[in-house]
Amino acid sequence: MKSENIPADIKSKSLKETKDEINKILVKLENKNTDLQASNKDYERLIKLNKHVDHLFKKRIKEIASLGKKSKK
Repeated sequence: MKSENIPADIKSKSLKETKDEINKILVKLENKNTDLQASNKDYERLIKLNKHVDHLFKKRIKEIASLGKKSKK
């Protein structure tokens, strides 16, 4: 899933906001009384949130790497 497939409401979230939503979804999914249909939608959202976190980390790694290159000069 490319970052352009991530909904705007997720793209606008900070890492902390994303982590908090992931934790809420995980608590819901771990509940044994959860409706299977609702679980499917939550799981799909969880995947999108995870992709967003991955994108944020990759972006930060690039920033750190470029800082390292600048300091070596």
